[in-house]
Amino acid sequence: MTPEAEGFLRRAIELAAAARRSGNPPFGSLLVGPDGTVLVEEQNSTITDANISFHPELKLAVWAASQLDAETAAATTMYTSCQPCEMCSGALARSGLGRVVYALSGEQLNGLKTGGSFPAVPQEGPALYDEAKVPVYGYYP
Repeated sequence: MTPEAEGFLRRAIELAAAARRSGNPPFGSLLVGPDGTVLVEEQNSTITDANISFHPELKLAVWAASQLDAETAAATTMYTSCQPCEMCSGALARSGLGRVVYALSGEQLNGLKTGGSFPAVPQEGPALYDEAKVPVYGYYP
């Protein structure tokens, strides 16, 4: 890892600390453009904004998808204090960002939690395939 990349990760950790001081979960992220400049920074605001989706990685993915052309997005790097969750990973895949560099892995994060993780929500399916495929068929190339 380059000293520059370490600096970006340290900034993500600073943003995580700021989120915690604001009463939010301690996560922060920044998006770096192809030329090495910071395009935007975000921190978790799920508590203060009363929105469970306001993870910094998701906010940056949404910003990039609406503000960057595909070529620029593909040349960006997100630096984040923790490995993105499944929700954020899905948004990142759709946003077209180039790569993600994180400080803590999801496994390391779980090791730091004393109260455990969120309980899994039971899921059932697939069901009604013939009906469900109608609106989807032909949409994706």
